[in-house]
Amino acid sequence: MHFYVQFWGTRGSIPTPGMRTRRYGGNTSCVEIRFGRELFICDAGSGIRDLGMNLLERGNGPITAHFLFSHSHWDHIQGFPFFDPAYFSQNLFYIYGPTVGDDRFYRLLSGQMRSDYFPVAFSALKAEIAAAYLDNGGRTIGQVQIRTVPLNHPGGCLGYSFSAGDKRIVYLTDNEIPLPEGVTSPETASRLRSVPAALVEFIHEADLLIADSQFTDAEHLAKPGWGHSSCLTTVDLALQGRVKQLALFHHDPSHSDADVDFMLRECNDRVNRLGGNLKVFAARERMELKI
Repeated sequence: MHFYVQFWGTRGSIPTPGMRTRRYGGNTSCVEIRFGRELFICDAGSGIRDLGMNLLERGNGPITAHFLFSHSHWDHIQGFPFFDPAYFSQNLFYIYGPTVGDDRFYRLLSGQMRSDYFPVAFSALKAEIAAAYLDNGGRTIGQVQIRTVPLNHPGGCLGYSFSAGDKRIVYLTDNEIPLPEGVTSPETASRLRSVPAALVEFIHEADLLIADSQFTDAEHLAKPGWGHSSCLTTVDLALQGRVKQLALFHHDPSHSDADVDFMLRECNDRVNRLGGNLKVFAARERMELKI
């Protein structure tokens, strides 16, 4: 069996539709992960609207899905009220909290549909929507083992690992790895940057790492503490974790497709300079991978 991964929203912070972003996409974070009959949805940014319509078009009968949220900032929850499968009674959706009894994500999803913010009440969702929990940051669902790791982002954030058989996918969005002192842009150092050991262990030998790569070095230097990483630092993390593939994710709202292309070239140049064996690509909407 294989994992199937499809990107439905790859943008960070705010949706950015338009000609400048048509290739990589302007919808905010939403990633679909499938293994056998199990369907996992990582975050519910504006990209989840297209995912919902696609799920209904597949016509595979009642839909059961497991929602795993990195955190509750608007760009990661704003699409949920537009997720069409939630309006059909035959469907079932689990909203996971990181520990037993922690139902904050469930409460926030319902709270954003109050009349102050949205014209349709949460009660209009006819699907069964249930609060569920990970057990001390982990759980096995079907054949998939899920683990979590805390990330460095204002207000807190979680990264997720999905393992089944000998395959593993890691979702590590909205995470700031500080730049080493003295780094300038463009950065041409020939040695790996220091990154948190806990993250290296968490991603170790993953088949696919989907990771925050929002900034260039220059942008990160100008915005320390904003909760995002330089794409080059993310490459160094992936190299030290010996992952097979890295998907640059959470594209900055100010970045055009051409900007993302430039960052991707810089990342691949860095892999080559450091003698790494890593495939790097930029996540784009509708892209589907078989792992």
